[in-house]
Amino acid sequence: VLFSCCRRMAEIPEDVQSDDCLSSYTHIYSPDLLKDQVAFITGGGSGIGFRIAEILMRHGCDTVIASRNLEKLTEAAKKLTTATGRHCLPLQMDVRQPDIISAGVDEVLKEFGRVDILINNAAGNFLCPATSLSFNAFKTVLEIDTMGTFNTSKILYEKWFKDHGGSIVNISATLGYRGQALQVHAGSAKAANDAMTRHLAVEWGPSGVRVNTVAPGPISGTEGYRRLGGSYAESSGVFQGIPLQRPGNKTEMAHAVLFLASRAASYITGTTVVADGGAWLTSPNDMEDLIISGQ
Repeated sequence: VLFSCCRRMAEIPEDVQSDDCLSSYTHIYSPDLLKDQVAFITGGGSGIGFRIAEILMRHGCDTVIASRNLEKLTEAAKKLTTATGRHCLPLQMDVRQPDIISAGVDEVLKEFGRVDILINNAAGNFLCPATSLSFNAFKTVLEIDTMGTFNTSKILYEKWFKDHGGSIVNISATLGYRGQALQVHAGSAKAANDAMTRHLAVEWGPSGVRVNTVAPGPISGTEGYRRLGGSYAESSGVFQGIPLQRPGNKTEMAHAVLFLASRAASYITGTTVVADGGAWLTSPNDMEDLIISGQ
């Protein structure tokens, strides 16, 4: 049993809880898998987005990390470049504002001359019962998650992907699969994004654009994990109830994105990779427990 446990732990890739680069990294794919490509990552200054940027850069890719907080982006870009030796451009941008996105994409194309990959990772979430959720809060989450994904995808398609092809990976969630309590706002937004993935895959496929989704489960070292009760789940043994009996880590999510974004997935489009250790199949969905976990 001990040997089996140690072997399972050895299969889990390196990660750190903070928004810092890995001190060591073991390549699964060739380090040149994305050589000289350019990835545009919304929400790339922290959490899963930061680790996605790092892993793509460790495979030869230059990146653009975009969000509203330029100070955080600038610090993140310095860390990423120092760790990987690749170029990282911090770009202040609000995914809810198409004009700002358009100007940002123009800046990126001027800087790099191309964009090969788009990662739609910008999101906002919190625990709240539907009866306590304000109309504006519901609208804001959909504006960031759903409209933000559409806005950025459409602009990049029109300015580059339409004539050059590319790969889009949307970061979703499993919340809507069974109506997760306290998550009507985020679950609805992500369900819309999952549909968008399929629609855009159909419409943009003839232009050489692949569109896919990664749906993470509970991922340690993220703001979502802290906000949505991850620490409570650890202390109360909730993770023992999911098939892989642990939360995922950011590097694991980055590996799923790397696969879909790269030529390793050249004939995959319009699909969702659920990367949650089986959590949505077996995790409890009790509203009272979820309220406690979020406190």
